[in-house]
Parts: sequence; structure tokens; C-alpha cells
Amino acid sequence: QVQLVESGGGLVQAGGTLRLSCTASMRTAGTYSMGWFRQAPGNEREFVASINWSGDRIADADSVKGRFTISQSDAKNTVYLQMNSLRSEDTAVYYCSAAGRSSKEPSQVGYWGQGTQVTVAA
Repeated sequence: QVQLVESGGGLVQAGGTLRLSCTASMRTAGTYSMGWFRQAPGNEREFVASINWSGDRIADADSVKGRFTISQSDAKNTVYLQMNSLRSEDTAVYYCSAAGRSSKEPSQVGYWGQGTQVTVAA
């Protein structure tokens, strides 16, 4: 069973930066693509960014383009989300995800992390 362990969330002032990390216990065909979703209170879970085994990135969500960057370790067992120029509307629980194919749809995700809270103070 694949496990995803996240770290790096917290409280930051608007305009600040945070870096989220997610480490997979193993990489399998079911974790071909790893990425991040987020969910704010009262909202549906939404796609943020993803990267596949080859390093190809799905186009980031419009709301984070130019501010967030996804990357992975050389060993390909850890993905990172560098978040710059944070805004109050970025406040959400951020979930690491892994799937057998690249997709922006939560229904395609096979594995989820436990979630990490990101709070951006205005």
C-alpha cells in the first residue's frame, strides 16, 4: 500500500513563501503522476499542479500560475510545491496525490496524503 506523507504547511503572511513536501513510501505504476490538490472550507477539492515520472508537468491551475512551482527529487520519491507570493485565497488544506495517469480530476487519484494546512494571513 502506497503511503504519502506531507510536510511544510503553516501560517504565513500574504506575499510570503512556503514549500510543501510529499514523500511516497514507494513508486509504482499507480503513482506515475504525483501532485497537489487543495480544499478550502465550503469548496470542492481543486487541482493545483502535478508532475509525472518523466518530469512532465500538467499545466498549473490558472490561480497559481507564475507563483507555484512543482518539482520532484532526483530519486523521484518526493515532490515539492514551492509557493511564492501567497495570497489569502490560497488558504486551504493541501493534499498530496498520486495516480496512475496525469489528470486534474480528483476522481482519478488513487492515493491521498493526510493533508497539510496552509493559512495565509492578509
